[in-house]
Amino acid sequence: MTPERLELQALAREFAHKEVLPLANELDPIEGLMPDELIEKMANMGFFGITIPEEYGGLGLGVFEYCMISEELSRAWMSTGSILARGNLMIDGFDEQRQAEHLPQVARGEYLGAMAISENDAGSDVANISCRARRDGDDWILTGQKMWCTYADGADYLIVLARTSTDSDPRKRHHGISAFLVEKERGSFPAGLSGTPMRKIGYRGWKTWELAFDELRLPGSALLGEEGRGFYAVMSKLEPARAHTAARSIGLAQGALEDAIAYAQQRIQFHHPISEFQAIRFKLAEMATRIETNRQMMYHVCTVIDNGGRCDLESSMVKYSASEMSEWVTSEGLQIHGGAGYTTEFAAERHWRDARLTRIFEGTSEIQLQIIADRMLGKVRNGS
Repeated sequence: MTPERLELQALAREFAHKEVLPLANELDPIEGLMPDELIEKMANMGFFGITIPEEYGGLGLGVFEYCMISEELSRAWMSTGSILARGNLMIDGFDEQRQAEHLPQVARGEYLGAMAISENDAGSDVANISCRARRDGDDWILTGQKMWCTYADGADYLIVLARTSTDSDPRKRHHGISAFLVEKERGSFPAGLSGTPMRKIGYRGWKTWELAFDELRLPGSALLGEEGRGFYAVMSKLEPARAHTAARSIGLAQGALEDAIAYAQQRIQFHHPISEFQAIRFKLAEMATRIETNRQMMYHVCTVIDNGGRCDLESSMVKYSASEMSEWVTSEGLQIHGGAGYTTEFAAERHWRDARLTRIFEGTSEIQLQIIADRMLGKVRNGS
C-alpha cells in the first residue's frame, strides 16, 4: 500500500460513508434504486475510469486500485461497489476505434454497459448457451433468452453472447459462441428486446433482468472481435472479475465487522456492554482476522494481474475464500446484533443478504473448487 493508494483508499472510504451509506440505509429496506445523482457523483470521483488511461480521461490505474475502491464502496452498499464494473474493463474487448470513441465517455460515466451471458440452462456451464444470432444479409438477427442481466435497463449498451454456429463435437460446445454489442438508450429497451425484473432477496439498488430477444436486428458491425471466439473473450476476463468479487466480499465483511463492534459497545446486558463478554470479543477477533487474511490475498492477486502475470488458480482461490468468509462474517455480525439484526433497522441483514450472493455469481464456490482441484490434480476424464 503506497502513500498514493492509501490516499485514494481514504477518499473512497469517505465517499462511501458520506454519500453511499445514508442512501443505502434509506433505500435498501424499501428496494429503492440508486439515484442518478449518486452515479453522477461516482463519475465525478473518477470511479468509472479507474483503469482507463489518463489520455482518455481516466485515472490510469490498475486492478489493485479498482478492487481497493470497490471494497470501500461495498462496505456501504455492494451494488455501488459492483456498478464500477459497468465502466472499468468493460470495453477491453472493443477494437481500437471503438475504444478511442467510447473510453472518454466511460470515464465520465456516460457510457456504461451490462453483460448478458447466463441463461436458464447456461449458468456455470457457459458453453451451453442457446441464444442464437444468424446472418441476414449484412445484419445479424438475435433470438433467445438471457438471465441475470443486472443494470440492463440503465446501461447504454449490452454485451450479449450468442451462438453463431454449432460444432458437431459435443466436447467443443464452446466453439461458435460470439459476442455482440447491443447499443440502446439508457432507461429503455429497443424494439425486439424486452425484459422482466427478477425478484431478488438482495443486491438491491438496481434491477436484475430476464431478457427476451425476439428477432432483434443488429448491424454487421455489432459483432465484437472474431466470430466464434466470444467464449474465449469472456473467459479471458475472469481473473480481474473474480478479484473484484473478492473485493466486494471483503467490503461487506468489513461493514459487518464495524457495525458489530459499534453495536457491541453500546448494547448493555447484565449491566455491561456485550463487547466486554469473551464470547463476543472472540467472535470479533476471528472476524477481523479472516477479513485481513483474505484482503492480503486479494492484494496479491491484483498485483500479479497488474504485472501481467497469470493467476487463474489464485483468483479462483481468493474468490472462493473471500465469498465463503464474507457469508460467515456477516452471519456472525447479525448474530451479535441478536434480534435487532433480524430487522431492517440495522444494516447487518443487508450485509448478510448481499454476502450470500457472492458465493454464487462470478462462478459458484463449487466451480471455484473444481478449478482449484483440476489445477492440482488434473481434470477427471469424464468431465465430472
